[in-house]
Amino acid sequence: MNRNVLKQILLDNRAEVERYQVFHRKIDLSCFPCIVLVGLRRAGKSFLLYQRMQQLLHEGHTWDEMLYLNFEDDRLDGFTAADFNLILECHAELSDKRPMLFLDEIQNIDGWQKFARRLADEKYKVCITGSNAKMLSSQFMSELGGRYLTIEVYPFSLIETLDYSGQPHDEKTMLGTLTRAKFMRAYNDYLHWGGLPEGIGLPVKRNYISSVFQKIYLGDICARNGISNPGLLRLMIKKIAESIKQPLSYNRLARILSSVGGKISVPTVRTYVQSCEEAWLLLRVHNIASSFSEKETISKLYFIDNGLLNLFLIDSDTSLLENLVADTLFRKYGNDPDNERVFYYNSGVEVDFYVPEDGLAIQVSYDISKSTETWDREVEALKKLPAALDCRQRLIITYDEEDEIETDKGAIKVLPYWKWIKKL
Repeated sequence: MNRNVLKQILLDNRAEVERYQVFHRKIDLSCFPCIVLVGLRRAGKSFLLYQRMQQLLHEGHTWDEMLYLNFEDDRLDGFTAADFNLILECHAELSDKRPMLFLDEIQNIDGWQKFARRLADEKYKVCITGSNAKMLSSQFMSELGGRYLTIEVYPFSLIETLDYSGQPHDEKTMLGTLTRAKFMRAYNDYLHWGGLPEGIGLPVKRNYISSVFQKIYLGDICARNGISNPGLLRLMIKKIAESIKQPLSYNRLARILSSVGGKISVPTVRTYVQSCEEAWLLLRVHNIASSFSEKETISKLYFIDNGLLNLFLIDSDTSLLENLVADTLFRKYGNDPDNERVFYYNSGVEVDFYVPEDGLAIQVSYDISKSTETWDREVEALKKLPAALDCRQRLIITYDEEDEIETDKGAIKVLPYWKWIKKL
């Protein structure tokens, strides 16, 4: 790596960081000396680094105390692990102060872990980002040995999206006829197109979201994992999207794909699904009532953002609402490598989500009053679940209905999604 080019990049990045108007998210990057931000591409990890650097500048720190590099910068093509120390050398030539390091998309450089570990051992303050869930793997954790705190970054929540776009959502707004109607339009837009930050406010969101998907699909999944049949992978993603509310097994996916796109083995399907998880495109939910072997082979798969899911759906508001609830639960409870925080329940009755640590059971119904059959199915399952699991909270999440259903085990609350998230 050319030393002068690297110094030019460091200097250019100072102006770049200061230029951006950053929406401040409630994610604290000062809580630990060394932090790893992980999550979907374009979810806003870089802007969190910008947010932290701008905060430090506002507090009186200077660029003599900081440096920022984005490893997707084309000027860093050819950068290798052997060049990492050059970063510190170049900063030392620009300043005599010890820097805080902000390193973006560092997973693009093979061998980055050793440099990250050395920085922590030498007591540097470091924030790094990555778009690969392998950065949460046991191997990664072992290599860094507790030196880094991992923070998952998701696309904007509904509340963040409303605040970012200047849409009020207080009680007064919900009481007024016109103001409520405007809120509901924004809410409906979020249900269909999600919260990728740079897509908010665009008149035609599908084109932008499609371009993000192509980058994830072709770059983060196909190229990174050497997938030789990207067409078959895309068919699999489409089938998962169409089956978003149903448990899927590797065997079933292999049979379906073999019937329409050419022979594919179960191990290959497993690899494809895991590659999508590693790119943060898909999130997995296990059946808490399943045996160990079934948990590993049959699960429900959700998309990390509704906009990405909606690229593959037509008139599927119910699927979008359930996916939104899944994303919200992962946002609140985290996405641990073993997927042991958020479950579904299927043993005699079916319940969409169950969270053991809070005894929380959730059914999702876009419109529970649509039919007596829908009402009976959702309510009866929640009535029966306390016989099998601890149920301190039982909810039915809807698009815009609210009610309370009394049972001998306490009340089942019916809440619209937009009101539920205000209570989290």
